[in-house]
Amino acid sequence: MLDEHAAQGGAITRDQAAHLARLSRLALGDDELGRLAAQLDQIIAAVARVQEVAADDIPPTSHALPLTNVYRADEIRPSLTPEQALAAAPAAEGGRFRVPRILDEEA
Repeated sequence: MLDEHAAQGGAITRDQAAHLARLSRLALGDDELGRLAAQLDQIIAAVARVQEVAADDIPPTSHALPLTNVYRADEIRPSLTPEQALAAAPAAEGGRFRVPRILDEEA
């Protein structure tokens, strides 16, 4: 669509906006189609500005800042025993919490 947009001198037509609305299954009136066309023009212009800034010597990135792993290493810590965890449960069976069945399927 960007190439088509540039070939037309940079304006999304009302017909193109109507076509996109149909593809998106949007029922838009004439005034809404006009607003959609204008908004699409603004979006495409913003994308074009970003493309102008992008240079071959700038590597593509997924984030503006470098990210590092912030997760801590797994450490075994003291916690409840299985019996303590199940002590306040309304129902337990075989060392597990028993919950009401919600599906009619066997495991």
